[in-house]
Amino acid sequence: MEAEQPYVLRGIPNEDRPRERLMTVGADALSHAELLAILLRTGTNNESAVLLATRILHQCGSLRGLVDMSVAELTRIRGIGPAKAAQLRAGIELGRRIARSRQGELPTIRKPADAANLMMEELRYLKQEHFVCLYLNTKNQVILTETLSVGTLNATLVHPREVFRAAIKCSSSSLICLHNHPSGDPTPSPEDISLTRRLAEAGELVGIDVLDHLVIGDNRFISLKEQGHL
Repeated sequence: MEAEQPYVLRGIPNEDRPRERLMTVGADALSHAELLAILLRTGTNNESAVLLATRILHQCGSLRGLVDMSVAELTRIRGIGPAKAAQLRAGIELGRRIARSRQGELPTIRKPADAANLMMEELRYLKQEHFVCLYLNTKNQVILTETLSVGTLNATLVHPREVFRAAIKCSSSSLICLHNHPSGDPTPSPEDISLTRRLAEAGELVGIDVLDHLVIGDNRFISLKEQGHL
């Protein structure tokens, strides 16, 4: 196992060290590798934290690749042990939670973009399809967010029973369905359209409106309601 070197990068001017640069010029001025180096805190015997961060990004291919890596996958990268992997996963998860937060208030959904923005950062990087429901009260505020199914790269199996069981349990008056396309292309498949209609019919029977079904891609989304499928 490679020993860690101190965070201090000997021979590098203070203004070029990530932590010092963040304090003087702000986080938004730092590169991906510099921000990652601050989370890592230390490098290895042969690499500074910045060089280690650069190599990690290169091996992951992109930030998107890094975001979806598990602790086990991270520890397979040379120079990343359990502690560093945990630090990275914690930082990524905090970022996701901050992206979802609305200053302690219940998010209100007034249009498809509101629902898409609420879930985009959580869903857009996933390598498998995740089917999620937002359960709303009579004011269209989100009272529960629940992942109901994790499928393969190409399909998600969802039964209306599971969708409406959670709705009844939380006394939801309506709901919005979302799922991601790992390809990044949010174009709905015939199966997506068929599922949407099936859920809408079930909703009519139990008196809970299915307001929309959004397909999330890479920073893009499509509303099946806007496309006329609801």
